Amino acid sequence: MLEHLSELMHLIARWVHLIAGIMWIGNSMLFNWLDRNLERAADARPGLVGNIWMVHSGGFYEVEKKSLEPSQMPATLHWFKWQNGITWLSGISLLILVFYMAAASTMVDPEVADISANTAVLISAASLPLAYLAYDLSWRTAIGKRPTLATLLTIAVVVAASAVYFTYFSGRAAYVHVGVLIGTLMTGNVWFVIVPSQRELIAATLEGREQDPAIGYQAKQRSIHNNYFTFPLLFIMLSGHFPSTFSHPQGWLILTVLALGSAGIRHLMNIRFTTPLWLFPAVTLFFLTGFFALLMMANRDLLGSDLPARTTPVPFGEVADIIHRRCTSCHSVTPTDNVYRSPPNGLVFDTSDQIVRKAEDIKLRAVVQKTMPLANLTGITPEERAALGAWVDQGAQGPAKGEVKP
Repeated sequence: MLEHLSELMHLIARWVHLIAGIMWIGNSMLFNWLDRNLERAADARPGLVGNIWMVHSGGFYEVEKKSLEPSQMPATLHWFKWQNGITWLSGISLLILVFYMAAASTMVDPEVADISANTAVLISAASLPLAYLAYDLSWRTAIGKRPTLATLLTIAVVVAASAVYFTYFSGRAAYVHVGVLIGTLMTGNVWFVIVPSQRELIAATLEGREQDPAIGYQAKQRSIHNNYFTFPLLFIMLSGHFPSTFSHPQGWLILTVLALGSAGIRHLMNIRFTTPLWLFPAVTLFFLTGFFALLMMANRDLLGSDLPARTTPVPFGEVADIIHRRCTSCHSVTPTDNVYRSPPNGLVFDTSDQIVRKAEDIKLRAVVQKTMPLANLTGITPEERAALGAWVDQGAQGPAKGEVKP
């Protein structure tokens, strides 16, 4: 019963996170696109910044951006804030469900750092508000009047926090935490800068006061920050499904390269109508960085340089023994693991046919990437990893004739 309840909670949190995230990012991209493409109206009405005509869903739309005169507040005003709030809250819920509640297996990797699960959770929980505070101060103080310096400090904050994650967490947890960090910076921008700025603009209009242009400027500035954060965050969300990224010995460098490349392509999309000379250098930079990252992911020894060579034949019985001692505590119809009460991804190794059928996957995760067993909680040895790799290279044969099948 408990395992079904846990699975339902995970499903609901992921579903809500995905839907809210699509709505939030979609709105953000739309409004940034509008700002870049507004046209100065021919009638030049007072307060009118620009307008744009669009066609969609079988009709024509005219959108105007304007500065309101004092006491000119419309009867109905639509806000866009809860998409972000729900995205962040559901994301933090997933962080708690997936990582905090199983920190010993999902966050801690003894080969990375010998820390306790509680210490890992404490590092995570403390780093998010501290990083936002450092980032926010970079732009609120006098430093913020020097955008280049403030931008460099922003990058330094993200890099410093990422260094902590990659120093103490497993590769997958480090990647996810960089994503959570970026999402937290974006959410802080919404609730501590953008929404308060909008409230002040509305209050000034209702009270008949002149609007302070600086208020709108700081809100737009943080909105642009979020615009550049979006693509790296989306890449990190996808990376969890590709262990070749977070399990690589230089996973941090892969993340850095692809994050910069994705932010670069976001920049290209932002300036493509105003600075066409950037087009070719930006596209070239993006594909070169992506190609470099792919080369890094592919460039690893199949058995890993730290594994002992196994040249003798590996019988299936030895493989089955390794699998059952190191893997089936989770990957079984009846798991014995305290965290995973049902087999992850429905993958089970209870029979010889199930083991043979997944031979290539076993080699990829246990030998090449070394991401399984998770955090090596079952204590698989380098010799056992080498044996599994050699068995696959030798043809991944099942039980010999007369050999008892598991």
